[in-house]
Amino acid sequence: MNAPRLPDPPVAAGRCEGAAPVALCRAALDALMPMHLVVAPTGHIRACGPTLARLRADCPLPGARLLEAFEFLRPAAPLSLSDLLAAAGRRLSLRFRAAPRTAFKGLIVPLAAGQGALMNLSFGIGAVAAVADHRLTAADFAPTDLTVELLYLVEAKSAAMEEWRRLSRKLEGARSAAEEQALTDALTGLRNRRALEEALGRLIASGQRFGLMHLDLDRFKAVNDSLGHAAGDAVLGAVARALRAEVREEDIAARVGGDEFVLLFPGVTDTARLERLARRIIARIEEPVPFGAQLCRVSASVGVTVSSAYRRPEPERMLRDADEALYAAKRAGRGQARVHRPAPEG
Repeated sequence: MNAPRLPDPPVAAGRCEGAAPVALCRAALDALMPMHLVVAPTGHIRACGPTLARLRADCPLPGARLLEAFEFLRPAAPLSLSDLLAAAGRRLSLRFRAAPRTAFKGLIVPLAAGQGALMNLSFGIGAVAAVADHRLTAADFAPTDLTVELLYLVEAKSAAMEEWRRLSRKLEGARSAAEEQALTDALTGLRNRRALEEALGRLIASGQRFGLMHLDLDRFKAVNDSLGHAAGDAVLGAVARALRAEVREEDIAARVGGDEFVLLFPGVTDTARLERLARRIIARIEEPVPFGAQLCRVSASVGVTVSSAYRRPEPERMLRDADEALYAAKRAGRGQARVHRPAPEG
């Protein structure tokens, strides 16, 4: 049974064998299928749904030829409306010819004899990108369109992923802070013994040459005994500042004991240069440290060794040799630096 003609303003009519025709007013058609196209027998677009009109607000679809406005991928390269109607009831694949070349899935059905065709489109799996490209909202889709549910799911997933990323960044920051705290001396803010051991192991494993300096404060016990541990802490803070002022960014300065410090200098094996640096550090440390109404005075003794002095540098041996050089400096009168010069290895 043939469906009634499609009058102006458009009223959609379907054809179904054995059933009465169904007529829809334009408003109902727009509500049910906001991405429909009404195509005249000539292949020109007579009308389109409000969502499609929005997608081409700068280049209205009504009046344009369907095959000039859209590129058909399936069926491939139809030449006329008749070619498309031959695929009636089967899914079509098409896209805009002009940018943005939004892709669609479609279905086309013939209208009453001689009245052209009705085509309904959807975005398919490209719905998320199309919504972003054209700034669509749920109001641009039929309430029964599953695309709306998909958009809600995508929005919920995006919110969940953003929350996950936020928590991941927070956890990573907490982990980094915990790792940093585990490698930092709480009183001075310098590296601690664990950090020193890790850095020393990395330098030796990499084969990079470096200098090592062991520093011990002179007369520090007298400050603690006479003025108390708070004064001693103030002195240690001043020593830490002195070390930071003299070392480079790539150097390691660590507090490894009460008043003991070890410094690593990657790439520096010139003992004369290290001795000059040690004297500068000693001079800074000997500057009086104010504590209340008192001035705390300490000095430092320094032992130096370099990795190039060993055929196979070993952390324990280098630390032991620097320690021997340190005590040689103390025996020589304190406030001095000495370089350990190992006997030639056989």
